[in-house]
Order: sequence, then C-alpha cells, then structure tokens
Amino acid sequence: MAMQAHEIEELIRASFPAAKITITDLAGDGNHYAAEVIDESFRGQNRVQQQRAVYAALKGKMDGSAGELHALALTTKAPD
Repeated sequence: MAMQAHEIEELIRASFPAAKITITDLAGDGNHYAAEVIDESFRGQNRVQQQRAVYAALKGKMDGSAGELHALALTTKAPD
C-alpha cells in the first residue's frame, strides 16, 4: 500500500520536530514524492549526511521492493 504525504511528514517530523518540511506528490499517484527538509541540525553536515539522517527517519519504509514508499526526491539544508 502506498504512503500518504502526511505519513511521510509524520515520520520525518518525529526525528526533526522543528524542521520546515514540504512534501509534494510528484505524479499524483501516491508513489512518487519530493520532500524538502530544512533543519538547523543539518548545519555543518554535508548533503550525504543530511539525507542519510532523513532516510533513517523513514524507518525502513523505502527498503527494497516491498517498501511502502517507492520514490522520494529529497532536498535537505540548514536554514539560511
């Protein structure tokens, strides 16, 4: 079963409670999303470190072909 945008946001918010999080359903099919996560905890981290932290927050929902979340274009950064 596909995930809903609010479910993705809830998982990310649990690890990044103060983040600005924007979730967009790219294809309108509930399977292909984009997420922008802006959080102070990313300051001083490179992009790979930031994205690994967000993927960890998804708690395996993207793991393998049986994952509930099939595609996520991810943008991360510290606030300006």
